[in-house]
Amino acid sequence: MPELPEVETTKRGIQPYVENVNLRSIVVRQPRLRWPVSEELSALSMSKVISVERRAKYLLLGLSDGHIIIHLGMSGSLRVVDMNEPAGKHDHVDFLMDNEKIIRYNDPRRFGSVLWTKDLTNHPLLAKLGPEPLEESFDGDYLFKQREGKTKNIKQFIMDNKIVVGVGNIYANEALFLSGIHPKRSANKISKNRFKLLANNIKWVLSEAIKQGGTTLKDFVGGDGKPGYFQQQLNVYSRGGQACTRCKTTLKEIRLGQRSTVYCPKCQH
Repeated sequence: MPELPEVETTKRGIQPYVENVNLRSIVVRQPRLRWPVSEELSALSMSKVISVERRAKYLLLGLSDGHIIIHLGMSGSLRVVDMNEPAGKHDHVDFLMDNEKIIRYNDPRRFGSVLWTKDLTNHPLLAKLGPEPLEESFDGDYLFKQREGKTKNIKQFIMDNKIVVGVGNIYANEALFLSGIHPKRSANKISKNRFKLLANNIKWVLSEAIKQGGTTLKDFVGGDGKPGYFQQQLNVYSRGGQACTRCKTTLKEIRLGQRSTVYCPKCQH
């Protein structure tokens, strides 16, 4: 599933072709995604896209009277293509821009979404989200306060979108490894200093992944159709049974919250 760095990479890839450009029309070939594509989109011809933003794993195209909310689901992507490029089997929605470009939504599994809202603040998908991990307000002190009364393990704690958004499975594994924290450790048993280290490593690993265009494990490509390269820097994720990059101990793989979790039994405690 595309995570925060992949969505941010997509945002930056399409932004020059969309922001402050008129949306000529929207072509919906397959309306049955995770939720039906909003019918209001068909009436948005010649509306200027004022802003292109990201909130958690959602892309937000701001128009004068509302927002288009796009989620890439499990296998979705947005690519910039020329007007004469024919649509493929899984190209479900086209945003035809006034600069002769198409922003094309492709989704083989159809688990993403393309929605319209006039009330972004109170939209049910966004209203209860926690802070962005790359903002200054997110730090170790914040995490330490949030951990009060939380008995869940630290990996599920930092993957809770009500605590902080966008720390998906790949980057949770990596940040915990860099911080030397065992993924099964209870959140309420971690010191403030270790939370400060963890917050800093969450910021670092997400920032590095964004610089390299995200992590390509299966389907993801950015707005230019190119894959991300952060996969080459992964220390633990998808490396169960291999040697730790630090101490050469064999990495262990378990499941937490139905997610694959890889850690070093020597480096993480």
